[in-house]
Amino acid sequence: MSLDRQKLEALVAQNITLHIYETLPSTNQTLWKLIKQGAKPGSVVIATQQTAGRGQRGHQWYSAIGGLYLSYALAPNIPVSESFQLTLRTAWGIATTLQTLGIPVQLKWLNDLVIDGRKLGGILTETKVNQGIITKAVVGVGINWTNPVPETGVNLSSFINIIPDLEMLAAITIQGIETGINKPIASLIPSYEQLLLNIGQKVTVGDRPGVIIGITDTCCLRVQIEDAEVHLKPGSISLGYK
Repeated sequence: MSLDRQKLEALVAQNITLHIYETLPSTNQTLWKLIKQGAKPGSVVIATQQTAGRGQRGHQWYSAIGGLYLSYALAPNIPVSESFQLTLRTAWGIATTLQTLGIPVQLKWLNDLVIDGRKLGGILTETKVNQGIITKAVVGVGINWTNPVPETGVNLSSFINIIPDLEMLAAITIQGIETGINKPIASLIPSYEQLLLNIGQKVTVGDRPGVIIGITDTCCLRVQIEDAEVHLKPGSISLGYK
């Protein structure tokens, strides 16, 4: 399976520079190399297969032929304290764009795209920091399309036949990233919470039972424990899949 460059170029905005490969170890890794060589924000690396894809917390992202593996270069120039916003904005932007096509995508905090409780895709954001400011970032996205998936996963083509090919899925993903990245975080939070499948989920914090009630504008999970509300930073709790 290969991507048709001309077809994809016709679907994306003029500010996008495409780098398309058959197989890579990692699209994020390749894009960082291109940035070091002078690639600008808006540069996108796409592969039809990864041999060393990565997920959150160092987990391997299984990247078989048939999925979309895409990385997008940014120059956000935001404080390092806002780094998680890049992932949250990207997830929201892609989910919202897919929803406009009638695809019932939800979000699992912080970085997963979900359909019917099963994982459709994930996002891994990597950054370069200078004096407390994120000067460069690479947002990596993996979305299941026709590739095989584990029991907790779902691929888009088997669930609903709206997106005809990988070129269209890549263009929609790029549009979603740009939509999310340019959205002010304060106005994005209520919409993100509407898509968040974890709302109402019961969790245990330490030895105390609680219920998820939303997220903060710093991307922390809001958990109600008896009469108190606690905020959990990304990575501090695993919500898992059924």
